[in-house]
Amino acid sequence: MVAPFQGGCACKAVRYEVSSEPVAFMLCHCRDCQYVSGGEPAAVVVVPKPAFRLTKGAVKSYSVKGDSGNAVTRQFCADCGTPLFSALEGNPGLWAIKAGSLDDPSWLKPTAFLWKSSAQPWAHLDPAIHAFDKQPM
Repeated sequence: MVAPFQGGCACKAVRYEVSSEPVAFMLCHCRDCQYVSGGEPAAVVVVPKPAFRLTKGAVKSYSVKGDSGNAVTRQFCADCGTPLFSALEGNPGLWAIKAGSLDDPSWLKPTAFLWKSSAQPWAHLDPAIHAFDKQPM
């Protein structure tokens, strides 16, 4: 069991804690995540929203309408710009945390690839991991 686990931004202005095990760890290849990650894919740890708690700092938000038609609100550090987490209109009970913001992401093992249809030709997709052409939810 890894819960609770913590994370935050690069400049340490924002900190958070998660009190439960992740629901999933997914690598998303959608075009929006490619922008956010600075390449691709975006590595997201999906947790129940009630298990997430912001413990320090303030975030800025940016919302886009995803290919599913639902809004995705990405939140990032107002000071250093580190991508931190996202609220998903289509799944309001879940929180998607950027894996790179965890204090120790070494224990994560991907459970799925999302938006395989948008993956760049140079992206590595491990055939042992289930891949969805689009968003399954």
